[in-house]
Amino acid sequence: MTDGVIPLLDLRQSGRALTVPQPLPPARPGPWLDARGRPLRDLRISVTDRCNFRCSYCMPKDVFDKHYPFLPRNEVLSLEEIARVARIFAGLGVQKLRLTGGEPLLRRNLESLIAQLSEIRTPEGLLLDLTLTTNGSLLARKAQALKDAGLQRITVSLDALDDAIFRRMNDVDFPVADVLEGIARAQAVGLAPVKVNMVVKRGTNDDQILPMARHFRGTGVTLRFIEYMDVGMSNGWRMDEVLPSSEVLARLREDADLIPLAPTAEGETATRWGYADGSGEIGLISSVTQAFCGDCNRARLSTEGQLYTCLFAGAGHDLRGLLRGDALGEPRTDDEIAAALGTMWTRRGDRYSELRASMPAAEAGSARRVEMHYIGG
Repeated sequence: MTDGVIPLLDLRQSGRALTVPQPLPPARPGPWLDARGRPLRDLRISVTDRCNFRCSYCMPKDVFDKHYPFLPRNEVLSLEEIARVARIFAGLGVQKLRLTGGEPLLRRNLESLIAQLSEIRTPEGLLLDLTLTTNGSLLARKAQALKDAGLQRITVSLDALDDAIFRRMNDVDFPVADVLEGIARAQAVGLAPVKVNMVVKRGTNDDQILPMARHFRGTGVTLRFIEYMDVGMSNGWRMDEVLPSSEVLARLREDADLIPLAPTAEGETATRWGYADGSGEIGLISSVTQAFCGDCNRARLSTEGQLYTCLFAGAGHDLRGLLRGDALGEPRTDDEIAAALGTMWTRRGDRYSELRASMPAAEAGSARRVEMHYIGG
């Protein structure tokens, strides 16, 4: 085993039971608020736990090798089950759906799911914001089909512009040129605005900050820099490998004149900065050094139906048991599932990132957390 990589603690199928309240509460006209007054607005759906990259901060090859037991097909939610869950969440106030993985473009018939999701409306009759995050490896060949199916926007994970660094980070020798081709194709078919996410790891790829910024400036692509996070338990996360966003910004401002921009939506994770000459913008996601738990409005659905209310959670809630039925009963109706989810959300009090600031480094690094590839970022 490589130094810095720790054995994986399998948290799959370890969710808490979701309880259907009896009698069912009456329909609620407004958004469901959690214990800290945060509305439920954003659902992130992992459609597969598989990926064709082996990035060290997410799926290190030492752990996720050819012997790793990925989920069998019968345990994974079907496309129809995912669409049903999304419709129920839309009724609870969700306005945005993001498809993630693993690598979501590996999911068979993904376009069929997107077509189903694109038909969902909010209680007010509005379209949902439908987007997807990908490593870009299959994007050039799939962009048009994704757009035709109803996908609106796309986010591409890209951690370096230098080909040698990028191949080393994805650890499968995948060339950066193919990802750049995918980004260009996504723009050409209208999956816009395209966002590019770069996870910055001190000593690994922080020398790529300026090359990435210069490359995407003026292209219409929004580049976002993400602090290396302690998601999961397999990547050997250390605080000394985190490059604070404040330092990223300092480097960027030495190269260009940047001005702060207002948030575009409630609960937005990135702080926005625009080039003074109007040639584009960049974003900074400071999930380690500047916690944004206070307005977090996101829930995450795993590939086999575990619902997580925090990216850093150690256990989820068993939604699949309500969809399919379990040893305790028959499958539940949409109204029953909605009541169970709404009740669960009202009890949510997650604020891991805020608490991390007061934790000893060793405790923060060893806390029980679900893997990123399993519920997406």
